[in-house]
This record gives sequence, structure tokens and C-alpha cells, in this order.
Amino acid sequence: MNIGWIGTGVMGVSMCKHIMKAGHKLRIFNRTIAKAQPLIEAGAEFVQPKELAEKSDAVFLMLGYPKDVEQVVLGEQGILNNMKKGALLIDHTTSSPELAERIFKEASERGIDSIDAPVSGGDIGAREGRLVVMCGGQQQALDRINEVLKVYSGNIQLMGNAGLGQHTKMVNQIVLAGNMIGTVEGLLYGHKCGLNLEQLINTIKSGAANSTAWSVLGLRMVKGDFEPGFYVEHFIKDLNIAINEANRMNLCLPGLALVKQLYHALVAQGGGRNGTQALLLALETLNNHKIR
Repeated sequence: MNIGWIGTGVMGVSMCKHIMKAGHKLRIFNRTIAKAQPLIEAGAEFVQPKELAEKSDAVFLMLGYPKDVEQVVLGEQGILNNMKKGALLIDHTTSSPELAERIFKEASERGIDSIDAPVSGGDIGAREGRLVVMCGGQQQALDRINEVLKVYSGNIQLMGNAGLGQHTKMVNQIVLAGNMIGTVEGLLYGHKCGLNLEQLINTIKSGAANSTAWSVLGLRMVKGDFEPGFYVEHFIKDLNIAINEANRMNLCLPGLALVKQLYHALVAQGGGRNGTQALLLALETLNNHKIR
């Protein structure tokens, strides 16, 4: 397939490498060309969004914020105006369910199939090709692009109509938020009482309390590795979407709101561009106790 990809950040680069390895022609665009350089060197063609949209059978997005998606897709220079009839639009950005529904409607009117398809698995899942893809849209559209998704995914699920992929990702982020605060508090407690933290992680990950936050990100916390597999500022964006959707449905989710506030505290300390595991830093400051 002729594939276009917009957004070659931490995860996008790895996902694109899998696509190229599978033999597909790849055109890419990223606002910061330096982040696309590894793909250009590997043979991807860097083009502007208009040309990318015109020449692609399928266009993939992996952007930062809903406003970026709206501008790239529906804006005055939006790619929907230039995509071919019968083409596919797959949005891997974690974004607003309402925006996903709107894009689906606009795309359908132009004869374009749209799927909201946020992913979970982080930088490791992207590199190892085992992401979870949560899709909203039509089965026939997913059937057309499923073989491409498989090259970087371990689990692809159609959750229902447009927008329900994004709602599924909100559930994922709500659960992750709980796991993150539990991991940080557990490590602080363990260190304060004198436990060896690496031994602690290896022991608990064999039991019922295990999670990716504990077994993968917990180890990064212990080592002082706060490099982003997923940016704090992007996680806050996700939590904002989840809280807004919860409010719209008259749901009270106090745990989610608390974790969001702690991440805001981390941003105030200068940690917005760290990985989500840097939540530890905010709680270390709160407790005046460091685990390293």
C-alpha cells in the first residue's frame, strides 16, 4: 500500500519502521523534521501534508492533542480536502470521542473510511510490535487495513462505532492513573521501611498487584530513568479528556481527579516533558523523601 503517516514522535517512529519493514511505500510528515530523520534515512519520503494525502491509500495520524488532529484533518488546509475517495484515515492519537465522531461523519460524506484507533503499550510496545489498538468505526474499514495494523500490534479490537475507540482508551488511562499512583506510593513506602526496591518489584510482579506501571515503570523510577516513553503533558491531556467525558456522563471519579492534580504539580516542578513515571518526583517532594 501507499501509506502516509503524520506524526513521527516517540512511538510513531517505531510504528513506521514496522510498516517499512513489511514492504509498504511510506510518505511521512512531521512538524519537526529532525524527528523524522531516522525514517528518511531508512527510505521514507518526507512530503507536505497535501501531497501525502493526495498520494496515499491510507493516512495514519499519531499527533499530540485533539486540536492538532482537528487542524490537520478538518482545518482550512485539512487532509480530508485532498484524500482520494475510497482512502482510509486511521487516527492513532488519543483524542476526543466527539472529534472522532465528527471526523467520521465528514470523512463518510467524502467517501473516505475513518477509524479512531488509539493505542496502548508505550514506547516498548511500539518497538516490539505488540501494541493494543482500540478501534471505533466500521468492520469493513478495519478489514481493509487490518494487515497493516498487525505489523506493529499484538491485539486489535473493534469496540463499536466511531468514538468508542477513544472511549476505550479513556478507560485504559483511568486504570493506568490508578496503577501509577499505587506504584509510586508503594515504592515510597518500601524504601522508607528499608526494603530493597528491585527485589520488591520482582517479588510483587509475580502476584495479584502486578501491572506494567509496577514491573516496567517502577523499575525505571528506581533507576532514576525519567525519559519519556509517554510524555507527562500528553498524559494530562488524556486525563482532561477522561474527566470531561465523565462529567458529561454525570460520573464522579475522585481518584482520577487526584492523580491529575499530582501530575499538574509535577509540571509546576518542570516535569512536563518527562515520562509518566516521573510522578515519583512529585510525591518525593511532597514527602521530602527520595528513593534513590
